Amino acid sequence: FQWTPCRRSHSFNENEAKILKPESVDRSRDQRREKDLKASKEGWIFFSSSLYYASTGKKIWTESRDYCRDRGADLVIINSREEQDFINMLRKEKMVWIGLSDGETERVWKWVDGSELITGFWRNGEPNGNRNEDCVITERNWSDYPCNRQFNWICEKRILMTV
Repeated sequence: FQWTPCRRSHSFNENEAKILKPESVDRSRDQRREKDLKASKEGWIFFSSSLYYASTGKKIWTESRDYCRDRGADLVIINSREEQDFINMLRKEKMVWIGLSDGETERVWKWVDGSELITGFWRNGEPNGNRNEDCVITERNWSDYPCNRQFNWICEKRILMTV
């Protein structure tokens, strides 16, 4: 985590300020610590304002997504080269499902949150759309695959940072 100073000035509104009692601050800090500890014990890893979980088993794309959603997460959405590099480290040489598909409209790639793909890290010749290949795996770079194939997967749980 790196702190970057804000260059804008902000006005303080006394009516919106809340005073926290020391015990409530400590309690919320302890609850966060417990949550973080529980998450790390369950295999979740923090990177750039999200928690990630790399599966050890294999499932089809929809079952992988269900697994993530049952845990308050979803299949990973890759937004940058840094995140792609992190996912490559996390997947440990396995092919893994990510949260990208063109299941609604052929050749219109959408993330699980409904946003359209802007930047992709496709393998040469991909996506090729062979044999109903509507879901995406990453193995360094992305390839489209049939959604009913079984692969490992990576979940992402976005963390809301409040100041």
